[in-house]
Amino acid sequence: MIPRKQYLKQITPFIDKPIIKVITGIRRCGKSTFLKIIYESLVEGGVKPKNILMINKDSLEFDYLNNYQQLVKYVNSQFKKVTGKKYLFIDEVQEIEGWEKALSGFLADSTADLFITGLNSRMLSSELATYISGRYIEFKMYTLTFSEFLDFRNALEPEKIDAEFALFIKYGGFPGIHRMEYDDEVVEQYVSSIYNTILLKDVVAHNALRDISLLERIAQFTADNCGNITSSKKIADFLKSQKIKGSVETVQSYLNMLTSAFIFHKVNRYDIKGKRLLEIHEKYYTGDIGLKHSLLGFRIKDISGHLENIVFLELLSRGYKVNIGKFYEQKIDFIATKNSQKIYIQIAYLLADNKTIEREFGALEKVSDNYPKIVLSLDKHLDTNRNGIAWSNLIAFLLSKDIQENFKSYMQP
Repeated sequence: MIPRKQYLKQITPFIDKPIIKVITGIRRCGKSTFLKIIYESLVEGGVKPKNILMINKDSLEFDYLNNYQQLVKYVNSQFKKVTGKKYLFIDEVQEIEGWEKALSGFLADSTADLFITGLNSRMLSSELATYISGRYIEFKMYTLTFSEFLDFRNALEPEKIDAEFALFIKYGGFPGIHRMEYDDEVVEQYVSSIYNTILLKDVVAHNALRDISLLERIAQFTADNCGNITSSKKIADFLKSQKIKGSVETVQSYLNMLTSAFIFHKVNRYDIKGKRLLEIHEKYYTGDIGLKHSLLGFRIKDISGHLENIVFLELLSRGYKVNIGKFYEQKIDFIATKNSQKIYIQIAYLLADNKTIEREFGALEKVSDNYPKIVLSLDKHLDTNRNGIAWSNLIAFLLSKDIQENFKSYMQP
């Protein structure tokens, strides 16, 4: 197993603390494997394997655990003769009816240190989730970043980086890809199967939807417009032009379902001058670049949007909150914030001419605060630092160990 180091670093301070560790993320992003990584870390630290109970609801062994009463009975029976600190891992906990009641009881009784995974972001906002309100921390997990992709491929030689990035753009970051033959058709079929499973199990079945065709149309339109300003009304108008019924309210409801299953991420606009979030004209990005290709096929003409999507997911995986920016009529691709840090980011495929350079740097120059500002592109060896605005090769940015630290070198005159 390849350790997902950034996630292990995030969760380690909360191990052995009286709080539920909830790991959420898109199906097949590696949550189950991450539980095994935590398991191994505990054993290496001296915890006896018998003190760790792993329940995987995907396994037929635990198929009979359907409700919280059965879960409580099973866990208590397994831990009855175990002494010392105990640990409970439940994978795909949402498959157990009333799971929140069981975990609330386990926490109150100090039964074990609790770790759970779940597929749906709304499972923590349900009425039943009030049982664990204020007593859990959510750790959001994503598919592989480019640096993790290289680790899985064992391809860290500098001369291979460009070719590997081309593969990453085409294949995306689902870890299971690396158990397959690196063939376009094979990978496409695998990612498509993931998408179909998410759509049918985590959206259609979970929400008891009947109009699957409308859902698929909305998903395809959203994927086709990733990185563009999108709204429920815009999608509803498009459906109307195709003689398909779909009200603004229905579209919004379906978009919420798709984002809840992590097929898409919604990114709100932030008015830099007014210092407020705007409730209209948001953007959507896919939960993995491979999902977009499974919906639309790989299209090289969409390269700028692909790069935006990759940088967006990179920022999320590093713990940044991301908005798109508006400053008067100027558009800023991303405003990334974490704690007191803020970064303004513009993304271009290539800074091919003065017009492109003026557009990308000019938008940032109009923002007068002192937070770092950077333009990312796939150009190499540019000596560009314009009015305090840095340039970085996009791949180097993705591979940097610390974004803020790297600004010190980016912004040297």
